[in-house]
Amino acid sequence: MSAPKGTSARARLVVIGNGMAGVRAVEEILRLDPDVYDIHMFGSEPHGNYNRILLSPVLSGEKKFEEIVTHPRQWYADNGITLHAGDPVIEIDRQRRRVKAGSGLEVSYDRLLIATGSKPFVIPVPGSDLPGVIAYRDIQDVEHMLRAAQDHRSAVVIGGGLLGLEAANGLMRQGMDVTVVHVTDSLMERQLDKPASGLLRNALEKRGIRFMLEAHTAEIIGTDRVSAVRFKDGVEIAADLVVMAVGIRPNIALAQDCGLHCERAIVVDDTLQSLSDPRVYAVGECVQHRKSTYGLVAPLYEQARVCAAHLVGMGHSRYPGSVVSTKLKVTGIDLFSAGDFIGGPETEDLVFRDPRRGVYKRLVLKGSRVVGAVLYGDVVDGPWYLDLIQQGRDIASIRSRLMFGRTFCERNNATFTASEPA
Repeated sequence: MSAPKGTSARARLVVIGNGMAGVRAVEEILRLDPDVYDIHMFGSEPHGNYNRILLSPVLSGEKKFEEIVTHPRQWYADNGITLHAGDPVIEIDRQRRRVKAGSGLEVSYDRLLIATGSKPFVIPVPGSDLPGVIAYRDIQDVEHMLRAAQDHRSAVVIGGGLLGLEAANGLMRQGMDVTVVHVTDSLMERQLDKPASGLLRNALEKRGIRFMLEAHTAEIIGTDRVSAVRFKDGVEIAADLVVMAVGIRPNIALAQDCGLHCERAIVVDDTLQSLSDPRVYAVGECVQHRKSTYGLVAPLYEQARVCAAHLVGMGHSRYPGSVVSTKLKVTGIDLFSAGDFIGGPETEDLVFRDPRRGVYKRLVLKGSRVVGAVLYGDVVDGPWYLDLIQQGRDIASIRSRLMFGRTFCERNNATFTASEPA
């Protein structure tokens, strides 16, 4: 259902969540039809939107917070948006079509967009609530880590995934002794195959980061503050700071409380409309679409584009789901993965290794199509491989040259050129 149009008064859109997904949806609405809505945005943080992808450079000291702010308060004012920063919504009343914020403020809506994102998962072990034990999710967490690095030496990062490694690298660059603890036998196992994971571990160890793999945290020890981490095998390591980076959970408490249909997240259709209420839409990490949830930016932006079109009454597009890709944001380490990089019985691999240059490439093919890619050390063709995966293009004519990249393939095969820019 599109927003009411053709009336003297604007319809009111309330957006719960002032993060990257919610703001991108509003940007798209303003681009398509800036006059259709009176927009109110509620956010839990006391400032405008910022690029969470760049939190790691802030932690490592390469950037300042001001440099990653994408939408200062003036942007909201310039676009006629009422921003309620630092005043999160605590209740949705779908019958009265109103939201209530923590301050007691109530605002009515004609359409509601939920973009509440996700919450970090904290391992429920004894001591997880001690001072000095934090998650890694927002700028407050980064500021906490930076303060800890000024006064303390030993840091333990629990989680060897994307966020955990970025946190470990940043803390190491701030002068801390860092140990990464991970429950499996390889790093970033959701994004990398084992050869690429091994190369990554070697590179990070050379920088001074230590690793404990297949390690299961049993207890965080301390009295007034964390002092050590104990594992199930009885081993203990000292820790003045413990960073939990073991995953996220969709933030759906508000949606559940107001009776929206939720499973792992808020269930939406291909227009990003909730299944329970045609006036309520949702985008971002709080969304479940065709049984899938997404924690990367590109799918969130794709959702925002489709959702905005429907909210302004231009509902011709559908969101089919996303093929995701990953890049590690650690200075000097180039890494890219996309699609089904593990493969199975019906797939085959093209593999290239150059140990001297520290380059590893693996393409996963199914028939004459690329379905997955892992690149380490040379990632320049990552966007092109992602385009091939997303478009499902037939690569039979360039199969023998595929590993050498886009330029080589297109120079030697005039009939094979990308239909869209990579």
